[in-house]
Amino acid sequence: MTTEVGSGRVNVGEFAGKEFLLNLDRTERAEFYKLLGEAPWEGKTASGHWQVRDLCGHMIDVTESYLERFGMERAGQEAPPPLGLPIMASKLDEGAQRFRSLSKEQAITRLKTASDKMFEIFDGLNDQQWSGEIVNHAYMGPLPAYFYAWFQLIDYSIHSWDIKVGLGRDEPLSEAAAVTLIPVMLIVIQYTVDAQRAEGLNTRFGVEITGPGGGNWCISVDGTTVAYEQGATEGCPVVFTFEPSEFVLSTYQRRRGGTVAGDAELAERIRDLLFKI
Repeated sequence: MTTEVGSGRVNVGEFAGKEFLLNLDRTERAEFYKLLGEAPWEGKTASGHWQVRDLCGHMIDVTESYLERFGMERAGQEAPPPLGLPIMASKLDEGAQRFRSLSKEQAITRLKTASDKMFEIFDGLNDQQWSGEIVNHAYMGPLPAYFYAWFQLIDYSIHSWDIKVGLGRDEPLSEAAAVTLIPVMLIVIQYTVDAQRAEGLNTRFGVEITGPGGGNWCISVDGTTVAYEQGATEGCPVVFTFEPSEFVLSTYQRRRGGTVAGDAELAERIRDLLFKI
């Protein structure tokens, strides 16, 4: 698992990028809190069947899970084996909806309490801990501490977008959030290829992301084995071109965004390769 950085993108895997990432997290979190207050509590969202209250419940669920995992690691307790990514979506669905019995005020208060504790941990991470403290994720296993701050950016930015769509506001993700998430989206692609959909597939495709924080990647797929390298996309039978926001939203299956050059039939198969997490 690698993280790469472009010339217009901050490398949040380095301690020098910590303040940038946490400030961005706080900005996206503030927007999410604002939207929770504005939107109908049982209103529709762009996150499947989840209502606004379920997005709040999801954030309670994952944040409290992160707190538990950091606590276990720091207490020297052995974490249970990771559950794996294929089951993640169904488990997160259960986790989000188990808070429906809470009132809006209770749910938001619980989220803010957990989030404040989470950010106390993030703020306290030193140079060694940022990338060197390894915490076991419930589904993915051992990950560096900074990944959890990165995951918070995914959740707060994408789920804010989900609520906005439910309110009739079709707006892109913030440029800063989308650009910062490009490397982790490549990791998502690498680890969420569905075995059945990828059976017998051996190909390459290009991803070109526009703008100063973008870049070009050639991604190879051989069944569920996926690798990517930054560089020229010449020779790829299909090349997708995205703006940063469209790339993130397409990877998280909110859109079928971008433009396609090359084999259109293969492009549609590639778009359908990933399972949801």
